[in-house]
Amino acid sequence: MDRITKESYRRVLGGLRENPKARITFNINGVLIDLWEKFGYHDVIETVGELLQRGQIELTGSAKFHPLLPKVPEGEIKRQVELNAQTLHEYFGDLAQTKGFFPPEMAYDVNVARVVKEMGFSWIIAEELSFPGKIVYDRIYQEKETGLTIFFRERATSYKILSGQLGTGKLFLEDLGERVNRNEYLLTAMDGETFGHHRPGMDRALMELLTLPEIPTVLISELPEKFPQVEIIETRPSTWALMEKDLEKKIPFARWDDPDNGIQKMQWELTDLAIQTVLASKEPGKAREMLDRAIHSDQFWWASARPWWSLEMIERGAFELKETILAVPGASEESKKKARELYFGIITTGFAWQRMGKVEELARAEDEEIRMHTDAALPTIPKEELEKMIAHIREEMLEVAQSQEYERAALLRDRIKELQGYLGGESSKGVKSGVAS
Repeated sequence: MDRITKESYRRVLGGLRENPKARITFNINGVLIDLWEKFGYHDVIETVGELLQRGQIELTGSAKFHPLLPKVPEGEIKRQVELNAQTLHEYFGDLAQTKGFFPPEMAYDVNVARVVKEMGFSWIIAEELSFPGKIVYDRIYQEKETGLTIFFRERATSYKILSGQLGTGKLFLEDLGERVNRNEYLLTAMDGETFGHHRPGMDRALMELLTLPEIPTVLISELPEKFPQVEIIETRPSTWALMEKDLEKKIPFARWDDPDNGIQKMQWELTDLAIQTVLASKEPGKAREMLDRAIHSDQFWWASARPWWSLEMIERGAFELKETILAVPGASEESKKKARELYFGIITTGFAWQRMGKVEELARAEDEEIRMHTDAALPTIPKEELEKMIAHIREEMLEVAQSQEYERAALLRDRIKELQGYLGGESSKGVKSGVAS
């Protein structure tokens, strides 16, 4: 928490405060705000409140503990959304009015849209692959079955930004080309931790993009007023990690629920057992709150090995689900036995995958495909723009080194070396020598 708050949240929120013309729609899950409070990051919470007061940001509704909503029962969806709303109101009061909804992992299907509509939200955001046709960003779309307004994340530009391909204002404008002169909107979406944590130096680049005079920024909730044309469409399930090959196989939630992944199959069986056991109890006691936290999506993500893998996260998620079942008063011995068996099966299979080399095999193939999306354009970036990106990162590296944040400085150094690799020749050697000195 300390590292990510320093590297991303404080930097991005502080950058917005220093640039009052920059406006962003933010999703902050309630559990993250609770963690800021728990570990004493009150300045971050206060900055969010200040930006809300200034109208510079708007918050979205979401699910407090980050479950994959299309995979949980309707009652659990509503409970998670209500818990999130209560947390936002606790910290930000009436400033936390949420018109739109951001499903965790941008995991979307029509059932989620229906529940969101019933709960009073006016719009939802989804991956552009949710729409089988061509999206035109000069109009607003509504989902046919529910009537809910649906905004689509523009996939290509989002990938280019989060991968650092558009790390300067000039590159961003050149990528948009003549589109800057058309009456359209550009909607990107990505993790806040991208800026500064996953991609050192990108927090500064983000502020440059958000303050370009050629491109005014608006909140998503303002778009319907600016683009009155409405088109009614049908949608399909998706997430923001969806790949075209997953669509072809009809497994839209493949990163979290791949039918060929034996670990995920057991994880979902344990999840379903935990939900059923808690809901079957008239007085589940502490198990009710344990379940709220235990159904988070990360445990499935880190079991995908596509390319992300963490046996620690897998074990922790399975342990929380098992303990939830064991904590339910009156839970049957059969359910408890099954919970223990599934927990044991999950962790032993995980160890076996590591020993067999299956994790490396899956990760290698998937990582190559992801890099095709995220880093493909870096070698084509003009030399002067790459050098500008490197200069931004080097400046930050020197700043954090002077304040003895050596781990952060090392990360920045590594990002510089990564970018240098695309420069090549004598230029690369010269920059490397400068960093070493």
